[in-house]
Amino acid sequence: MSAATAHDASGAQSLPAAPEVWGILNVTPDSFSDGGAYLDPQRAVDRARSLAADGAHVIDVGGESTRPGSQPVTPAVEQSRVLPVIAALAADGLRVSIDTMHASTAAASVEAGAATVNDVSGGLADPAMLETVAGLDVDYVAMHWRGPAAVWDAVSDYRDVVTEVRNELQSRLEAALAAGIPAERLWLDPGLGFAKRHDDSWALLRALPALADLGCRVLVGASRKRFLGELLPPDHDVEERDLPTAVVSVLAAEGGAAAVRVHDARSTVLALATRSAWRGAGAAASSASSAEPARSEVPA
Repeated sequence: MSAATAHDASGAQSLPAAPEVWGILNVTPDSFSDGGAYLDPQRAVDRARSLAADGAHVIDVGGESTRPGSQPVTPAVEQSRVLPVIAALAADGLRVSIDTMHASTAAASVEAGAATVNDVSGGLADPAMLETVAGLDVDYVAMHWRGPAAVWDAVSDYRDVVTEVRNELQSRLEAALAAGIPAERLWLDPGLGFAKRHDDSWALLRALPALADLGCRVLVGASRKRFLGELLPPDHDVEERDLPTAVVSVLAAEGGAAAVRVHDARSTVLALATRSAWRGAGAAASSASSAEPARSEVPA
């Protein structure tokens, strides 16, 4: 179940289908890009609606920062931040993903209306996560993870980053399948910037087809990360990373990514529409399909 591919009238393969755009919504005081901006539930809901209006297909809600130096929070605190927001967005008919490492938060968020669990630890942080998700009938994203930010310096040496990340993702895939999560509900994420040096993240982006060959949809989360900041002057504002993020989104589409996770949906949606027009798919059709976020029934 690799990324979808478009075909021409003769049935010949033409180009990888445009990936979904997942809009990032950090309901935290300390996320690296927008910490504190959307801690108030109404501001968070308004931001999510803006992301959807800009073309985001999924709103990925997180209540715990994973940036270097951030402090862990309890599931209770995390849930107090995210559950009111998820419930409001689900009531709007928006597709919602919960970005969490905690099984209890995953379960509560699905009950509130989330349709995807996005786990940066790939089930390693909470031993109950995989079994919990298996019983929820939702999609599950397993990211490549070697531990929290405090240990990254000790675990970020790779002999062959592509081979090692691919093998470790395959291990998480096998664990998820063994726990009872159906293959068609699984996603993989290479974990750009998580215990990865800048060259490692670029190498993984170039190797996306090898990751997609594992048989799952691939989610790419490059948005505003430090390795993109290296392309800009040292004193740049973090929002200036949205342009390279949009470029990476297009290149990730060429590599077979099924979704890209971004802070600024508008620029990435436009970049992907431009790609479609360049390849002959038609700018108007691409823009129209991207501008209307996908909707789904809320799980009971």
